[in-house]
Amino acid sequence: MEPSSLKPLIDFFEVRDNLSDAERQILSSLPLRRHVFQRNEEMVRAHTQPRESCIVLKGLAARAVYMQNGARQLTAVHVPGDFVDLHAFLLKVMDHSVVALGECEVAFVPHEQLMRISQEQPHLTRLFWMSTVIDAAIHRAWLASIGRRSPEQHIAHLFCELYTRLETIGFARGMTFGFPVTQSEVADMLGLSLVHVNRTIQQLRSKYFVNWDGTTVHIKDFDRLAEFSEFDPSYLSLIKIPR
Repeated sequence: MEPSSLKPLIDFFEVRDNLSDAERQILSSLPLRRHVFQRNEEMVRAHTQPRESCIVLKGLAARAVYMQNGARQLTAVHVPGDFVDLHAFLLKVMDHSVVALGECEVAFVPHEQLMRISQEQPHLTRLFWMSTVIDAAIHRAWLASIGRRSPEQHIAHLFCELYTRLETIGFARGMTFGFPVTQSEVADMLGLSLVHVNRTIQQLRSKYFVNWDGTTVHIKDFDRLAEFSEFDPSYLSLIKIPR
């Protein structure tokens, strides 16, 4: 495995804390099983007992909760560097699925390796714990958007969040980021109809907030978009301090 395979994860940590050379080497030398998933393929399936945890390397993924009628709610978007099911290491049984949003490359890390780190590397263990705490903070932000923000504010907040998360690990720049997601998938994130999502995107475009061509989002004025959506990045824990 090339040393840079887990660079997104290492960057995720180093935005928030310092890693020693030894810790970088431990992460870089983890045995991985790499796989590329296509749109809507399940990386992790609900009600299974994974023996590995999954890190996104390229592309986007989403947590998915399915209803009996076939409808689903996407409860979070995951970007490169995210451990999408690290909590399964402790919970053992998954209560939701994780699906690819477009082509998505991931790496699976055996739980036995995570156990070894938890026993031998207390600082790395705290950083893994931090990543699950940030996941929970993102869920709270999404819940607030669904419950209290207008559809326009909700999508604007989502775009601010994704740009910020991607920019911190070098996957976005110039107020532009890849978002190869269908409007139907956005509807599943927001809990709206496809027609409502289409109308809302058009409203954001008409106000010169953003331009989304179906594969790429360009934010025309980040500060203005953040003010409109009440985006406060503090829940992403981007301050670099000892953990």
